Amino acid sequence: MRAVTFSAPGEVVVKEVAEPEIADARDAIVRIESSGVCGSDLHIYHGRVKIEPGFTIGHEYVGTVLAVGDDVREIAVGDRVMGCFQTACGRCFFCRRGLFHKCDHSRTFGHGATLGSLPGTQAEQALVPNADLVLRGVPEGMSDEVALFAGDVMGTAYHAVVESGMRAGDVAAVLGLGPVGLCAALLARASGAARVIAVDSVPERLAVAESFGAQGVHLTDADPRAAARDATGGRGVDVCIDAVGDPRALEIRLTRNCGTVQAVGVYAERCEVHMGLLWIKALSLRSGQANVIGHIDPVLTLLSNGVVDPSPLVTHHMSLDDAPEAYARYDRREALKILLKP
Repeated sequence: MRAVTFSAPGEVVVKEVAEPEIADARDAIVRIESSGVCGSDLHIYHGRVKIEPGFTIGHEYVGTVLAVGDDVREIAVGDRVMGCFQTACGRCFFCRRGLFHKCDHSRTFGHGATLGSLPGTQAEQALVPNADLVLRGVPEGMSDEVALFAGDVMGTAYHAVVESGMRAGDVAAVLGLGPVGLCAALLARASGAARVIAVDSVPERLAVAESFGAQGVHLTDADPRAAARDATGGRGVDVCIDAVGDPRALEIRLTRNCGTVQAVGVYAERCEVHMGLLWIKALSLRSGQANVIGHIDPVLTLLSNGVVDPSPLVTHHMSLDDAPEAYARYDRREALKILLKP
């Protein structure tokens, strides 16, 4: 089968790889009908996240179940499904507490040996371990363009808003308007934020944020700190969401005393934090990957009822064979979300 594989920094290759096979009674095999190119895929593409050359990448997917192991109960062959970007065992210390993102046996699709050697989903087929926990049936009438978001981008944005403790009437700032940041702005508004200040340097992304009801603020042509002060009587925002994963975006000065900084962007290196400022302002700094498996059901409910609609973020549909150009285009920030179809 064809699959998108990492070759070297700045280079992905579509090549023939072996089809997956059921290896465990809880496995499923899914025929991939849509997969996404994600911001965290760019970390691999740039070489920030180390991965073996030739490894199949990608972790967002919608498709149809081709085969299931003997212990799979919740899905069946022929079901249209979407899946989460990582797996969990459902049995360890962390899973029993609902902390599926910290599962002792978690594996992340398309991230090589460091995160479990689970081949990615930018391929014609994918093996899905622990399928009853990782997969969900796609609600009737939901498009691939919407369903794909539940397993990573919208789930990560939901995690950012919920875990930040944001309450109705709060003012939130979102730093970085890639798909996760834009979904966070959308969800913050849907969750009752009085105002969302959305910060980026790409005018087109600021315009999308404004269409979602946020206040777009250019990173360099405007003054995000002044916008935060103006929106809050000088206090600073209640919640600041870092959706970039870049040390320059970990901006704690926008946040009011006793506020929360929620970092969901992917960090792969050391980062300096002004602990004196964090301490004197009594800020809560929260970070880490999102508990997408734990949030998947409410996220799907929000999507299926039209409370939030991420479909405007899908700017390109491309063939799996065009993955090298898709990555190059995404790297140039010429697309928000690209769907690859085998």
